[in-house]
Amino acid sequence: MTEFAVWAPDAYRMRLRLTGRPDLDLRRDADGWWRVDLPDVPPGTDYAYLIDDGDAALPDPRSRWQPHGVHGPSRVYDDSAFVWSDQAWTGRQLPGAVLYELHIGTFTAEGTFDAAAERLDHLAELGVDLIELLPVNAFNGVHNWGYDGVCWYAPHESYGGPDALKRFVDAAHRRGMGVILDVVYNHFGPSGAYAPQFGPYLAEARNTWGRSVNLDGPHSDEVRRFIVDSVLMWLRDYHVDGLRLDAVHALVDHRATHLLEELAAEVEALSTHVGRPLSLIAESDLNDPRLITTREAGGYGLHAQWNDDAHHALHSLLTGERQGYYADFGSLECLADVLAGGFFHAGTWSSFRGRTHGRPVDRARVPGHRFVAYLQNHDQIGNRATGDRITGTLSPGLLRVGATLLFTAPFTPMLFMGEEWGARTPWQFFTSHPETELATAVATGRRQEFAAHGWPEGEVPDPQDPATFARSRLDWGELEKPEHRELYDFYRRLIALRKSRPDLSDPRLDRVDVRYGDRFLVMRRGGCVVAANLAPKAQRVTLPGVVRSVLLATGTGVTVMRDVVELPPESAVVVATP
Repeated sequence: MTEFAVWAPDAYRMRLRLTGRPDLDLRRDADGWWRVDLPDVPPGTDYAYLIDDGDAALPDPRSRWQPHGVHGPSRVYDDSAFVWSDQAWTGRQLPGAVLYELHIGTFTAEGTFDAAAERLDHLAELGVDLIELLPVNAFNGVHNWGYDGVCWYAPHESYGGPDALKRFVDAAHRRGMGVILDVVYNHFGPSGAYAPQFGPYLAEARNTWGRSVNLDGPHSDEVRRFIVDSVLMWLRDYHVDGLRLDAVHALVDHRATHLLEELAAEVEALSTHVGRPLSLIAESDLNDPRLITTREAGGYGLHAQWNDDAHHALHSLLTGERQGYYADFGSLECLADVLAGGFFHAGTWSSFRGRTHGRPVDRARVPGHRFVAYLQNHDQIGNRATGDRITGTLSPGLLRVGATLLFTAPFTPMLFMGEEWGARTPWQFFTSHPETELATAVATGRRQEFAAHGWPEGEVPDPQDPATFARSRLDWGELEKPEHRELYDFYRRLIALRKSRPDLSDPRLDRVDVRYGDRFLVMRRGGCVVAANLAPKAQRVTLPGVVRSVLLATGTGVTVMRDVVELPPESAVVVATP
């Protein structure tokens, strides 16, 4: 028996269209759901809905499979038909983990789940624990970052569809790695969003991308359930180990129980049932530790959030860039504040925003592993005019210094694909909107946005040009070149060191001690001390303790004399002390 059910509270008629059959009227329940049970509709059957007396056949808002794209009919999908091999999988918790962010469409030349699965041995060898995929739910067109998704239950067909995503997750689990999906619930993409035609999914309020989702207005109970059920589906039916929630500051919700708190409670219940850790990671522009404070302590109970302050502090210090939102960052004092306190803007003045911003973190109660930190990610590369990586800006020495500070910090470290070998390929903003008017508007808006940040419009690649997408693919052949292989080996040793020394994964912020001087920084993590020289000349630095052994150096020429270390230009060292 196959049940067809769709929520359309304001419709007066709803019909189901099945391939090769007459349209069938559905019955309406008191709660605004329309349903029918059919005994002879096997998986693989295409279907669509017709609202009222209209002629437009629309895909199911909860469609699990869109083989013909987001404008085509949906297809009946049977979760039980897939044969999993991860019965022994017990999951990966976020504390102590190393994350790796990748985009399925550009991670390999083929741009599919199956092709990405063939590269998983590389990630396992590197020491990755959790693979974070940019959004994979269905969007209009073939190539996209994924944040224009409109089918919140269906994996994108060009990537391989639902079974291919399951094969990828299954393959990752076999290699001891978990999978986190980036999901977008703050807006629908600009093309192919049919859900709002069925019901009041959108509010009058607007955010950066258009109308906000209706989380607290009339009929919002079902809209919230639409999101909750999508979250639980990815974690339960696709066996994924966590979700990264995009731009949660754009979720307009004035209810007593915020959607984020509701999601945390629902995911905790599912985690208890399936017997493995399930993580929720927020992207937030609020600098509000309430998101990552436990529900018992009055917070929302999310497991972590991306920490842009950590990125900005490192990026500005290493590159010297001060434009836009980097204006307040770049000093050693700033980096020291972030390493020991989580946020830099913590109830302090933000010149970029023209106001005070953020709230202080209780260092004794909020562990550092709840902050995901990074030198690079898809936003911080792709939202530059030409999508250039810091590989093209920094010297090899400073690149290693930055990596050392990232992986010895008290946060959860994350890499962006190719970072581990110093990839030279850019990662640019690309789209493939079939609608000419939309494509032109996106390209024009992108150029104007960058012009406002000081980049000449002529430098901004056309996101609709197929060459923009092609340039953004990783070049795996770079790994065969000595300079790239050497950097990869360094990253692998750095990750192994972090995992071998309890002091380096200790998340207690109140046990982090940082001091700094003229272009040098010293960070004590228990019995480990990190010393970094960012100057173009050698420097002698006094350490807080006698050196027992050198655990890792970014290059050659480091000299140790009891509690003093002489560092070559643009270098760092990790040592063990009593």
